[in-house]
Amino acid sequence: MRILMTGAAGKVGTLMRPRLARDGRTLRLSDLVPLEPGPGEEAVTADVADEAAMAAAMKGVDAVIHLGGQSRERPWADIVHANINGTQVLLEAARREGVRQVVLMGSHHAAGFHTRPAGGADLPDYAFPRPDTYYGVSKVVMEALGSLYHDRFGMNVTVIRLGTCNEASGDTRGLATWISPDDCARLLEAALVASGYHVVWGVSDNRRRWWSLDEARAIGYVPGDDSEAYAARVVAEQGEPDLGEPLHDRAGGVFTLNELGGVW
Repeated sequence: MRILMTGAAGKVGTLMRPRLARDGRTLRLSDLVPLEPGPGEEAVTADVADEAAMAAAMKGVDAVIHLGGQSRERPWADIVHANINGTQVLLEAARREGVRQVVLMGSHHAAGFHTRPAGGADLPDYAFPRPDTYYGVSKVVMEALGSLYHDRFGMNVTVIRLGTCNEASGDTRGLATWISPDDCARLLEAALVASGYHVVWGVSDNRRRWWSLDEARAIGYVPGDDSEAYAARVVAEQGEPDLGEPLHDRAGGVFTLNELGGVW
């Protein structure tokens, strides 16, 4: 099995490479910057919005994990080029190559202005888009493009509304939004074999989470980690979070407060 991973030089790609390595599997790494491939890896240098480059990168591929594009807020033109045009170019290259399995790394910022449901309920799967930034808008478009390519061409597409993926939860907000690298890999493995179209929250089974795991579990995700392992240290340093503040009450946290279209 050959899997094309775009944005492989980024934080998530770097964390996922060793965790997705398998006998009989080749990871084809793609990024704007050159990469040194390890065992079981290939490397190509490509802009996801470059049609010719993506067509070449897609040759002989069985599945795609799309991590590429701008990962933070940027001016509108930058977001459109990398995240909107880039996703369309990637999906079209996959369609032309006959790739049936695509995982799109979306973001919780596609729903960033949603607030905690009352009564301790979880924010549901497929919560209506409420983007918090131009970046968030691009992830809404990603979800729509994935749906389009599933409905028109029968492609199996899973979009992950990714939370905070780090080795450990480093702040009080992350106690709710954290997904461990191991759980992220588990979710990617489930998405790589899922049939149909799905939008799932990318989060570990944290005691303090408030995003649903129902749809992720329905495609076979079995989370193994909980940010509560870091809670005592984080709370001792930062105090218990005020759940009424936007940082903790809104899915997008500080993204709902920072300058729209800024570089931060």
